[in-house]
Amino acid sequence: MNTHNTLKNQNNYSFIEQARRGQIVDCAIDTIVELGYAQCSIGQIAKRANISKGVISYHFSSKEEIFEQIIKRYDELSNSIFVPQFDMQLSPRTMLQKYIKSYLEFVNQNRKLVYSCIEIEINSRTKEGNLQFSRVLNEKKYETIEYILLLGMKDGSFRRFSKQSRRVMAQTIESVINGFSIEVIRNSTLDVTEYINEQLMIFDLATRVN
Repeated sequence: MNTHNTLKNQNNYSFIEQARRGQIVDCAIDTIVELGYAQCSIGQIAKRANISKGVISYHFSSKEEIFEQIIKRYDELSNSIFVPQFDMQLSPRTMLQKYIKSYLEFVNQNRKLVYSCIEIEINSRTKEGNLQFSRVLNEKKYETIEYILLLGMKDGSFRRFSKQSRRVMAQTIESVINGFSIEVIRNSTLDVTEYINEQLMIFDLATRVN
């Protein structure tokens, strides 16, 4: 076990240590994008960082801890998207459109980070075999969308949704966002603006009162 790492918290790292840890996390993200989760080893990360595996072990107790830092980075960056949606001066329809547009733009601006998080979410499991990060990444996003849908139902701007169908719609929107993260990595010629506008139209129509 890396006693250096276990005795320190994030706030106690020196500037140089934080920079090195950030570099290692960056290289782990690149490794996942290039080779996939299964092939992302300490050796491959070290190769991309041009350092020894021992240097990585000095800063991180395990590969899993590096993955946790990737998730943490994503969480910190994406949190800025959730809160602004609850501007009660906006209509629920505008809130939902703003949420979808903001999140897709976030994905486009952070392509590798989001893609690597999806790989980790799908593949990383606990010792008991349970998915390790899925609930952490998705639950608050589902709740954000469901709350906006509920507001729209109350003011009559959205069609009726049951509790379960609100979750289905939230999952559908998140599936589109995840799919977009794969598409922007795969397709270098993708017209991002057209893609986003089409998704906005789809969900505008899907939530309208019949």
